[in-house]
Amino acid sequence: QVQLVESGGGLVQAGGSLRLSCAASGRTFSSYAVGWFRQEPGKEHEFVAGISWSGDSTYYTDSVKGRFTVSRDNAKNTAYLQMNSLKPEDTAVYYCAADGIGDGSAWYTTEYQYWGQGTQVTVSS
Repeated sequence: QVQLVESGGGLVQAGGSLRLSCAASGRTFSSYAVGWFRQEPGKEHEFVAGISWSGDSTYYTDSVKGRFTVSRDNAKNTAYLQMNSLKPEDTAVYYCAADGIGDGSAWYTTEYQYWGQGTQVTVSS
């Protein structure tokens, strides 16, 4: 089992920044790839970014490329999503998820075995 807890969400003006954290406990976090997803009310989860277990490979959906950066610190059992130049359309609940098989590039939710509870990000215009 891997338990994931997101933090760092909040209310920010357009153009601002937030840094989300995903703290893991349980099994060896460093053996899991991590994906970040977001979900707006009434919509499906959307893949935002992913990172391999080593941190050597990262993946982004087109709408966040150049604005968001995914990283991890395996010594701290934590993954991060740095979000810059935020836009109102980035407003959603953000989730981190762990995948013990893939490399963090999977955009579909069924690839991931463990999920956090989510953190709300609201970007005002």
